Amino acid sequence: MSSPCDPQYAPAGDVSGAMMLVDSRLKAIYDGRTEVDPEQRKLDEQFTASLGPTGAQDLLDGVCTIIFMYMKWLRTACEDHDKDVIEYVVPSLVTSMSRMPRSVRPEAVPTMAGLVVAAGTGLSPSLWRRQYGEWTKEEMNALEATSFLLAEIINRITDDRDFATRLVTDALSSADR
Repeated sequence: MSSPCDPQYAPAGDVSGAMMLVDSRLKAIYDGRTEVDPEQRKLDEQFTASLGPTGAQDLLDGVCTIIFMYMKWLRTACEDHDKDVIEYVVPSLVTSMSRMPRSVRPEAVPTMAGLVVAAGTGLSPSLWRRQYGEWTKEEMNALEATSFLLAEIINRITDDRDFATRLVTDALSSADR
């Protein structure tokens, strides 16, 4: 029986724009810039504001698509080692976000955990979230942190700082063909 949250019904969104934001955050952290650069944050906000309501929704869907792709890759990697992706990813993700109270509000952590569980079980994170109403402003940093933390987990597993970015860009390149 098909679920209304099946990825085949989900919009892919602006995956390129979302990947740009995730990749810039990864590069900043890898360069040792752990504090949010006010200038970068301003540029990100200007970029997001320039998208308008439809473009902003496309960007949110794009981030959810990236989260789905990351969880699909992680699920495969975990299954190859007889591990459960939910058991492996969710506790560390929740712990990491809980340690980021200036960036991630505590009330957004359960939603992000649910989003990752949905993706980890093969459901569209975007459609899963949509059933609970509109995104809130408080969830934006948490969503960004979720995509970043999943990318970081993948990069650590592969011992390659660019692997998670290549995973998405390679998928985009093959989709263009």
